[in-house]
Amino acid sequence: MAAQSTGWQTIGFSEIEPYACKILKQHWPDVPNYGDIRNVHGIRADLVTGGFPCQPFSNAGKRRGAQDDRSLWPEMLRIIEETRPRWMLGENVPGIVSLELDRMLADLENIGYSAWPIAIPACAVDARHKRERIWIVANSDSAKWWQEHTKAGEIQRRNDANSLHEWAEIPNGLDACRSSMANSIGSRLEVGKKQSALEERSAIKRDCNPPASWPAESGVRRVAHGIPNRVDRLRGLGNAIVPQVAEVILRAIAKIYIHDPMRT
Repeated sequence: MAAQSTGWQTIGFSEIEPYACKILKQHWPDVPNYGDIRNVHGIRADLVTGGFPCQPFSNAGKRRGAQDDRSLWPEMLRIIEETRPRWMLGENVPGIVSLELDRMLADLENIGYSAWPIAIPACAVDARHKRERIWIVANSDSAKWWQEHTKAGEIQRRNDANSLHEWAEIPNGLDACRSSMANSIGSRLEVGKKQSALEERSAIKRDCNPPASWPAESGVRRVAHGIPNRVDRLRGLGNAIVPQVAEVILRAIAKIYIHDPMRT
């Protein structure tokens, strides 16, 4: 939803949960679902996004990290290395900070990406609840590789523009992304330094008690009876991101990566 609202064309999903697959098929019938990420190969894209499973890192679980058989970060990393997108956006719970974040950032750096972890709660986009999440924005340092493959026409481009910014014009993609996000959100967010492993890097935070412009929950009420697929729908809400947060990040990336028609 966030990609669609900012002009990106989704070219594929990787989802195995049956109800979620039905929802994707209903709303994006022409976009293929490749199923289990372990079987996905040969993709070419400008941007790879992923909310890889949070159970191995969540404070609500056993926090086994990479030892948990549900940990799919190695598979997402493989996809990124094989695909070589210009940008990557990952999402997970705050528990990842003290458990695996440093290793994940090192993994990205080892395959030629600069990475920036950001803590952005739902209240940063005027939700009435905190729902803090860690977002990992990564930008390819492989300038020569990118330029060669773009000229060869092997990269699928955004569907609403005709030309790319040359890498030489953007010496540091992540710095430009930080600046664009700060300008997009304005006074609602402040960029600061914090003390933890994540907080030693630039992070975005916000007071989470302002008046909100939209409710904390959808119309799928937890005490309601007779709603079709109620349990599946609640599970879907729990697993979902807040699209409005992702939209801020994806719009900032788009402004750097390609001429955005909405840019003033």
